[in-house]
Amino acid sequence: MAPVFHELTLFHGSMGAGKSTLALQNAYNRRQAGRPGILLTSMDRAGSGVLSSRLGVMADAIEVTDSTDLITLIAGEVPSGGFVIVDEAQFLRVEQVEQVAWAVDELCVDVDCYAIATDFQSLLFPGSQRLLELADHTVALQVEVTCWCGRPGRQNARIEDGRVARFGAQVAVGDTSDAADVTYRVLCRRHWREGELGPE
Repeated sequence: MAPVFHELTLFHGSMGAGKSTLALQNAYNRRQAGRPGILLTSMDRAGSGVLSSRLGVMADAIEVTDSTDLITLIAGEVPSGGFVIVDEAQFLRVEQVEQVAWAVDELCVDVDCYAIATDFQSLLFPGSQRLLELADHTVALQVEVTCWCGRPGRQNARIEDGRVARFGAQVAVGDTSDAADVTYRVLCRRHWREGELGPE
């Protein structure tokens, strides 16, 4: 009988590409198949300890902070052959990405990470970069996300005072809703570069 290998998979895409929705769907399917597992998240738009989709679906999740030791957490919560789903994985520290890779290899669990690859300045998040370097598989989500002009939207623009922000902390949690303090909009590369938000 061939040995069973477990895998670290990165699912990535811009905002609105369906990462959280897919994470919730995959968790549901695995649990329906009888596999034990946990959901992890960090700084979800719906609050601490929640994995939520903009479509309105959500589930309880374990909140990961900078001090969370993921080896200890996974070893204590997930038996061999189980699964771990990590949403908002761009916020993982580099050491935490290395911890989930270790868990795949040594604890024999599957880990799926769902992340935005780049920040509002179009630079890789450190967690996403390390996942790209270590993952067994990387999957670019194919849900169509477009700029206001109709071109593919790949830049996650942060909007402050009606303008595309160029400076600031890498992490500022917000949403695509105009009611949020910090808002984001997906733009094509050209309109992100030019700071053009399109017609009102």
